[in-house]
Amino acid sequence: MKNPRLFEDDAVKERYQFLVQEIARHDVSYHQNDAPTISDADYDDLRRELNALAREYPDLAKRYGTAQNVGAAPSKGFKTITHSVPMLSLGNAFSDEDVTGFVERIRKFLNISENETVEIVTEPKIDGLSCSLTYRNGELVQAATRGDGYTGEDITANVRTIIDVPQKLQGNVPEHLEVRGEIYMRRDDFQKLNMAQLASNDKVFANPRNAAAGSVRQLDSTITATRPLRFFGYALGTSSEKFADTQDGIRRRLGELGFAQATPQDVCADVAEIVAYFKHVEEIRADMPYDIDGVVYKVNRLDYQERLGFVARAPRWAIAHKFPAEKAITIIRDIIIQVGRTGALTPVAELEPITVGGVVVSRATLHNEDEIIRKDIRVGDHVVIQRAGDVIPQVVSVDTTKRPAQSAAFKFPDTCPICGSHAVREEGEVVRRCTGGLICAAQAVERLKHFVSRNAFDMEGLGSKIIEEFFAEGLVKTPADIFTLESRDKTSLTPLRNRGGWGDLSVKNLFASIDARRRLALNRFIYALGIRQVGEQTAKRLASHYLTYEQWQSNMVAAVDTSSAAYQELLSIEDIGAGVAADVIAFFAEPHNLDILKNLVTHIEAENFIPPQTTNSAVAGKTVVFTGTLVRMTRAEAKAKAEMLGAKVAGSVSAKTDYVVAGDDAGSKLTKARELGVNVITEDAWLQLIESGG
Repeated sequence: MKNPRLFEDDAVKERYQFLVQEIARHDVSYHQNDAPTISDADYDDLRRELNALAREYPDLAKRYGTAQNVGAAPSKGFKTITHSVPMLSLGNAFSDEDVTGFVERIRKFLNISENETVEIVTEPKIDGLSCSLTYRNGELVQAATRGDGYTGEDITANVRTIIDVPQKLQGNVPEHLEVRGEIYMRRDDFQKLNMAQLASNDKVFANPRNAAAGSVRQLDSTITATRPLRFFGYALGTSSEKFADTQDGIRRRLGELGFAQATPQDVCADVAEIVAYFKHVEEIRADMPYDIDGVVYKVNRLDYQERLGFVARAPRWAIAHKFPAEKAITIIRDIIIQVGRTGALTPVAELEPITVGGVVVSRATLHNEDEIIRKDIRVGDHVVIQRAGDVIPQVVSVDTTKRPAQSAAFKFPDTCPICGSHAVREEGEVVRRCTGGLICAAQAVERLKHFVSRNAFDMEGLGSKIIEEFFAEGLVKTPADIFTLESRDKTSLTPLRNRGGWGDLSVKNLFASIDARRRLALNRFIYALGIRQVGEQTAKRLASHYLTYEQWQSNMVAAVDTSSAAYQELLSIEDIGAGVAADVIAFFAEPHNLDILKNLVTHIEAENFIPPQTTNSAVAGKTVVFTGTLVRMTRAEAKAKAEMLGAKVAGSVSAKTDYVVAGDDAGSKLTKARELGVNVITEDAWLQLIESGG
């Protein structure tokens, strides 16, 4: 096991947050604008690096969260539809080892021995647009895009024009049936469409996926009707009656109902069969009539799927095995230092521009000074790069045989390039950090960028360049300044509408975007503050525990005293250890931060956190601690089930704990529960409690 000290590695945390922000930005380009700026393989590189960091540093995903949204918010041009069951994305595998790990995690979660077969269904991963079709009494009544995974766009009129979508299901079908699948365009049809577009001087599409997505999201369905769209139906959302016992059974029955299926498909009994399937599809990929970017593996048994459940953005019972990303060789022309919002100095290589996967890149992250030393990276070196984003690839290796004779090792600076303050590397850390704090413009600007970012306050019109401009001109120095911008603009001698690049409409839209964010969910508000180690997931943990801003703020101020009950309560929250707690209370120990909060909440409202709505749950709102070895289910499954039923799962026992579920060999937590008089129950009693429904 790694030294927990590594979990506090600021360079790793900076990189992780960058990846989450990049993924969110590309989700909007891909899912909402139908105009991705990177290839699918490069987007997968982002996800792949997140997965690698999560494996190496298991606390990262818990502390910083992941890019949980699986698409982008619905366009304002369509009516919105809330999915009855979220349309989540899939985790990714990139190697045979990843596939083995996927199967092993399933066995471990479900406590299945190696002697038992876990069947996995396999199918091509279509590069198209996810879609949900709702049938009532066999009639198609509604079609929706995935959107952000929870709310999609109503594209019913457009989908009715697709020849592969049955308008009426024949035979014995459930009264209510939701079919999920992929809208796509064949390669030959795509070529014909682009030729027609050229002939009429219309927009030419970059690839079949863009063409399909752009076609199905037309506000005029008569335009969609002219586009050669098709549909594969491969999964269920909801059904009013039992549809099948297995995933393969779902596919077969959907085929019988008239839904086209992507081939080849298989049911595999072990990893060797899965890998053989992947290699076969990879070999025939170029000959397939439609684009695919990998294959999908799903646990076959539906009862296993139900037990496995979901993580933040994906089911535990399915994964996508992606094809490898492209690499290229170029030259490092310079190494510059960027300063992040927490003061971390990050080295970036300026590259001789080169095309990788159809996109020109000119920069590569070098992570930290240890990485530069380990790979011996120097200005003038020929390097192998692999895309991890649209402008920030990674340096994979250096070709020292082509190194210039005058080459010199890079000397990492010990002062901040922005404010000139000392850059200090703490003992045990891999990152140097500017000590300038609030006097360092880079940190203040980056914190403001984080505040308005998509997963925080999500303000349209306040991109990075605008924030930098407003900060430089003194218009926005603190978060609260954003919400007074309109009132100050009315009395300004140089209002925004008179500035270059601005007009009445753009100013109106900016102020409307700001006004729309005067109410925000508590978890997003907490995340927006940019507290070190408080990512989306940790922010949600805090919000779900304290429920209101007032409760959270008062408890955090009290927790500054580490001998207080408030501090112990903070530590009791699942996944919040001493390191995270230290960063949270350090934020509240700084008077300047309290002043910022006091000013900010006069302009906005952090909405109370609403716990999951559960029916017939005896444990909704209860705080539960699991200790000892569970027999009838794994600890992970028990926690997941408890949270699904609306319970709060804590990592330690306090006077506010409602239940301690004690398995075999329970230790100190059981002792403390008895000392505090907390209700201690057995695993069997716990299962009886949650199954009884209260």
